[in-house]
Amino acid sequence: MRTPVFIVSVTLAAAITLSATLLITSTTRGANSSFDSSAGPIEVQTVASGLVHPWALAFLPDGRMLVTERPGRLGVISRDGQVAPQGSGGPEGWASGQGGLLDVAVDGDYATNATIYVCYAERVSGSGRTAVARGRLNSGARPQLTDVKVIFRQEGPLSSGNHYGCRIAQAADRNLFVTLGEHFSTRNEAQNLANHLGKIIRITPDGGAPNDNPFIGRSDAKPEIWSYGHRNPQSLAFNPASGALWEIEHGPRGGDEVNIPARGKNYGWPVIGYGIDYSGAKIHESTAKDGMEQPIKYWVPSIAPSGMAFYTGALFPQWKGSLFTGALAGQMLVRLSLDGDKVTGEERLLQNLNERIRDVRQGPDGALWLLTDNAAGRLLRIVPAK
Repeated sequence: MRTPVFIVSVTLAAAITLSATLLITSTTRGANSSFDSSAGPIEVQTVASGLVHPWALAFLPDGRMLVTERPGRLGVISRDGQVAPQGSGGPEGWASGQGGLLDVAVDGDYATNATIYVCYAERVSGSGRTAVARGRLNSGARPQLTDVKVIFRQEGPLSSGNHYGCRIAQAADRNLFVTLGEHFSTRNEAQNLANHLGKIIRITPDGGAPNDNPFIGRSDAKPEIWSYGHRNPQSLAFNPASGALWEIEHGPRGGDEVNIPARGKNYGWPVIGYGIDYSGAKIHESTAKDGMEQPIKYWVPSIAPSGMAFYTGALFPQWKGSLFTGALAGQMLVRLSLDGDKVTGEERLLQNLNERIRDVRQGPDGALWLLTDNAAGRLLRIVPAK
């Protein structure tokens, strides 16, 4: 079905029901609210619950949060759990399989233009593709999206419901980077520059291709492409230490990757990699090949990474400069220690929480904020235990 993206306060697990207030609690799904870590005991606080497969979290300049739910809802939630009455507006998404309303990003000039971007699965003739839309958020008493415009639609073979990618990161020059999956059943298209499958693209806020993109002027390539040979990238962020774009993508059975996608480079999928097919069959020619980039980190077996954040806050000084990612199949939060562009260590956190972690962000308060992905998902805040 085609589902309109609309602004809601919060969604309960069984029905689309609005609540006037959400209260912060310090309970977790398991028996513990405090967990051990290399930074000392940490506390998990539930800020919001009853979210239906929440997918992405973004902070507004005033500290409120935008949270997407895959069925097609965009929530506006304050730090103390206050929620806004229902509004409307937004593009129509296809909530089928892994699709629906996925990422949300706040424009760097939001204070003056009130612009946000959403990435979602769009239905086309019974199948799907990744699309990006822009709109102005009227965040008054009844938040609404207005002046909505679809600025990008993925071109190439359509998806039956899988591997949309759909993470957005905005550069300092306001251009947008967007991850695009290869739709699972058409994995070889990740090597085909004539379509957008298995690519990271770079577009202007209006959706055009910047003049300095690597494949501008080539008749055999889409001008929006920045890098290619990706599988299903669901994590994208700029490293504040270097300014470089980093991404993390799902492998099949093994072979999840951390990459630093550079201009015009080929990251190998499905020609090279470190995983096998779900059937156990071989996928790759080898693990390396001339002209194809190596990941800076890979996981075997897979953890199914999703969402990422570089930590720069003051609440956890021991973790400054670390990279965090959620894990869906792995049901944990992963911290990677970095030395420049090298991963030097890995710490696995919150494993007893027993939650699929879909997104991770650093908040303006220096806390880590997480989304758990299930039919009764939660917005969590991670702070040092008192």
